[in-house]
Amino acid sequence: MGRKKHTAEFKARVALEAAKEIKTLNELASQYGIHPGQISQWKKQLLESIAGVFNTQKKTVDHTKKFDELYRQIGEVTVERDWLKKKLNPYP
Repeated sequence: MGRKKHTAEFKARVALEAAKEIKTLNELASQYGIHPGQISQWKKQLLESIAGVFNTQKKTVDHTKKFDELYRQIGEVTVERDWLKKKLNPYP
């Protein structure tokens, strides 16, 4: 029997229900046909990563670094292009 692959949306829905603690893990496992240990794992992942939803500052910093790197590369390519134009057309 092969492993069943679940979508991220499905995992999130099950983990959220587990986090609400309205039903027991065994009830959720029976309802969704998943081992209770797997649901516990998804719930743990959800609770550990939930703070990242509200952390927008890190994303901004990552974009700034990426933009700086891209502008640096553009500058290098522009210099190389201009140098090649100069060398290929020695007699304008």
